[in-house]
Amino acid sequence: MATILAISGSPSHPSKTFGILEYAASLLRQENFQVDIVSARDFPAEDLVFGRYDSPSLDPVKAQIEKADGLLIATPIYKAAYTGLLKSFLDLLPQKALYGKAILPIATGGTIAHLLAIDYALKPVLSELGARHLLGGVYAVDKQIQRLENGGVQLDEEIEQRLKHSLRDFVQAITNAQPTSRELAYAK
Repeated sequence: MATILAISGSPSHPSKTFGILEYAASLLRQENFQVDIVSARDFPAEDLVFGRYDSPSLDPVKAQIEKADGLLIATPIYKAAYTGLLKSFLDLLPQKALYGKAILPIATGGTIAHLLAIDYALKPVLSELGARHLLGGVYAVDKQIQRLENGGVQLDEEIEQRLKHSLRDFVQAITNAQPTSRELAYAK
């Protein structure tokens, strides 16, 4: 069974970003994937702010990333960029932590004007961490996501269809993303 790690870069909880990430995880679980969700906001602020690369609090998530076949990385967009919280978290990962992983970025924002933040802000950092199987990403405007009383979300039909299509591409990328032994040797 393929393993997927979903990472939330939202500083607040509950949030529409976390809700869409949970929804995506539930769809993948229905397809018999093991999906774990972690939130960057749950790590000690001191470790994130002071760049404590060797913090024991990060060891479990580093192990989860290493084991994962693919990652969903979700963030709200503030001021045309992903959150500083997510940046602080990503900065603490080893240099090639995402090598050989399929990555699906998911972002939410108040306006369509920040759509390209995935391509121009987030993807370069993910690429620097070794990601080579970066999918196009899903960007949802806040008004396309409604929070429900039970804590879940209701997506507008258009964003739900785009998310499902992107998840199909993500699943396909996972099956095709297994690095060869030569690639693994080169990465070391």
